[in-house]
Amino acid sequence: MVVLTIVVGLVLALLFSEYFRLYPGGFIVPVYFAYYLDQPARLALTLVAAFLSVLCYHLLERWLILFGRRRFVLVILLGLFWSLLFFGLLPQFFPGEAGLRTIGWVIPGILANNLLKQKIWPTLAGLIIVATLTYVFVHLLFLVR
Repeated sequence: MVVLTIVVGLVLALLFSEYFRLYPGGFIVPVYFAYYLDQPARLALTLVAAFLSVLCYHLLERWLILFGRRRFVLVILLGLFWSLLFFGLLPQFFPGEAGLRTIGWVIPGILANNLLKQKIWPTLAGLIIVATLTYVFVHLLFLVR
């Protein structure tokens, strides 16, 4: 089911970006969101990490020259920082909650990079649409078998 989710998600993300000229948070981010759609705490924490990465970027851009690859690497590192912080910190406050962590280590950074490039609402709208369609198609295909 993982491979099917990846294939369907990548194809839908590509078609969505070609047709609407909007990136749904990158090509791999909607795939992961579709795969974890049944774990809303992980989705929410991943969005929080991405938004905190964007906020930190805006604070740092006052003092640093950030564009292109530098911006991308910084935002990926910020997403990694927030993911690691949540991974180490949150189990202490919520010990029984196994799913209370971000999706992966770099997904928040990739999402944050797209939020910076394309703005918040178009990116989130594309992410929600592609992740939901991927989830529905994969589960419909899985039921057919």
